[in-house]
Amino acid sequence: MREDIQNNKRKIPGMFYMFVSFIPWIVYWILCGMGNVLGIIVPLAISLLLVTPQIRKWDFNLMDLTSVLYFSIATAGTFIFNLNIFVESSNFLGYSVLFFMALFSLIIKQPWTLQCSKKDYPEIYWKDESFLAINNLITIVWVAIFLLNAIIFLLLSEPFTVVFSNILIAFGMIFSIVFPLKASAYFVTKEFKKYDWSVEVDPQKLKGKNEYDVIIVGSGIGGLACGALLSKRGYKVLVLEQHYQVGGYCSSFKRKGFVFNTGVEDVSGLWEKGPLTYLLCELGLKKDDLFVKNITKYIFKGREIKVKNLEEFIKLLLKMFPDEKENIPAFFNEARKAYEECYRDTEVYGTPLPGELIAKVFGERKLLDYPKQHPHYHDWSNKTYKQKLDEHFKNEDLKTLLCAQLGYIGTEPEKTLASSALGTCISFNLYGGYFPKGGAQRFADSFKDFIESHGGNVLVKHKVDKILVEDREVRGVLVGDENFKASIIIANANAKTTFIELVGEDNLDKEFIEYIKGLKMSLSIFMLFLGVDMDLLNYPTLIKNLDQDCEVVINSNADLSLAPKDKASITILGDANYHNFPEKGTEEYLQKKKEFAEMLIQKAEKVIPDLSKHIIVQDAATPRTFERYTSMPEGALYSFDQSMGVKRPYFKTPIKGLYLASASTFPGGGIEAVTISGIICANDICNWKSEVK
Repeated sequence: MREDIQNNKRKIPGMFYMFVSFIPWIVYWILCGMGNVLGIIVPLAISLLLVTPQIRKWDFNLMDLTSVLYFSIATAGTFIFNLNIFVESSNFLGYSVLFFMALFSLIIKQPWTLQCSKKDYPEIYWKDESFLAINNLITIVWVAIFLLNAIIFLLLSEPFTVVFSNILIAFGMIFSIVFPLKASAYFVTKEFKKYDWSVEVDPQKLKGKNEYDVIIVGSGIGGLACGALLSKRGYKVLVLEQHYQVGGYCSSFKRKGFVFNTGVEDVSGLWEKGPLTYLLCELGLKKDDLFVKNITKYIFKGREIKVKNLEEFIKLLLKMFPDEKENIPAFFNEARKAYEECYRDTEVYGTPLPGELIAKVFGERKLLDYPKQHPHYHDWSNKTYKQKLDEHFKNEDLKTLLCAQLGYIGTEPEKTLASSALGTCISFNLYGGYFPKGGAQRFADSFKDFIESHGGNVLVKHKVDKILVEDREVRGVLVGDENFKASIIIANANAKTTFIELVGEDNLDKEFIEYIKGLKMSLSIFMLFLGVDMDLLNYPTLIKNLDQDCEVVINSNADLSLAPKDKASITILGDANYHNFPEKGTEEYLQKKKEFAEMLIQKAEKVIPDLSKHIIVQDAATPRTFERYTSMPEGALYSFDQSMGVKRPYFKTPIKGLYLASASTFPGGGIEAVTISGIICANDICNWKSEVK
């Protein structure tokens, strides 16, 4: 890939071809300006030389074709019909013809400069909306230049004609070179300009009582990751959590010696360039101390598919779908390239960045070159996962199997960007998923301990009642009657809760509030927690039953300490709709909860026979349970709907000093995703001066 990039750099720039296309016209204007009829023949010869190689490729430049046509007519008119107009009015006629040529290219939606731009950028750019928009604008400028020059030569006399026309042509050339660089960044960043504020914080300055550099509202992994990084970099951090323990969805609880996780059982982002790997390295924590690699078994159409690594998975797929034997390796090869391209530039900041931050952090040129340097990832970013599957496969069962992990983001393949599927489906196949050793709570507590060991405070049972705002800048937070001060607040809570309840509608524009209120929450889940007197060590940790639409997690198979000896800790998961559960505490609610639990046990017994006879501990969590303990509206797993087209709030908000680091913002829900949001937030607060240790 690096060789391809170097080859692209050695290519002749596309705008050079534009200059070459002007050569016949320059010769025409110079010679005819001297009254020399060779000004007709020589440009025709040059034009034919330019078009000849295009005939072989059957790929024509509109300006070169126009030149051949015009100079052929001019030659016939001058030498056959003895017309002097082509010599005497060369400038006016030439610019008039070029004006109509450029205008025609816009009418047929093939802007003239697009052909030159294609020389600079691979085909993956050509249908991009911003690429077409940029070339439309450049061509419009040339339409205006050609028209103005035609008018100049019609109405003015020398030397004004030569001076003004040359100035306009020079402007057109410079504009054609500079504008694409600036415009690409403009189109990507224009809606984020209003959030381009910064807050200067001096970590060395002595702080008074209840005074901090940064306050984090909520203690989910996104907030804890951000807090840990800032603590390491010298900031005085305060984390405020309403619950009695940190972690949000990444937490655990214990019942009679059985430990259960409340939402985290399969973590991605722990490969060589993964954001969690970066974070742990930055904090001096060891992956092997905190995680163990999962073994997953799929049950699909009655067949068991046990997956340890990608090679074994591909072999199994080849046996199951022999008609797709060439397509399966090709699909994973392309997916690997796309996924690794996504993480290619993460050495400095530990995470992929959205377009607006690529322009801000790495510069406008980097943004412009991004599709060229990341062609596979760019392709996956502009198609749905269904489109990518359809490109490679015909077998619908194979496509369904490759969508097994989409439950992690709760979307359908036709509503999921292929680039999102890379992180939720493909990454688990490529590099595996990991289970938190000792339970999810231990993982969350490792960040809590790090923050406290670096001078920060983490206070549980401290529910933030208000984010204090003055003149659209944060001043601190209110917890009961206690005021904590900071010029930077990081909201790890859901964005709806943050803006509507904590900030208050009076501090925000009506349009922004309506946008926040209109965001649809993601799906939720029902979790059934079982402690059983069964030895299940011959089962894998994760069992995804696609036939029954449920997942069984044998927690104690990943870590024996999560259950008493010869017993097992099990979590059974099934998708659930918040609105299908009555108010918590009512008889209807309890009945619905009981029915759902019984249904999941029946499904699990298809995998673990006689499971119901060995239950000694049972508990369950509904969407309303998650809403109660995490304050997440509707108990949503991933904050907002993760379907393509849903615009999540930016990590910097309309309130100066208020950041988001959670599933509410880029890139969405899941441990890897919220870790990315936390890393981005910390780096922005540090003015992007982070380095990998």
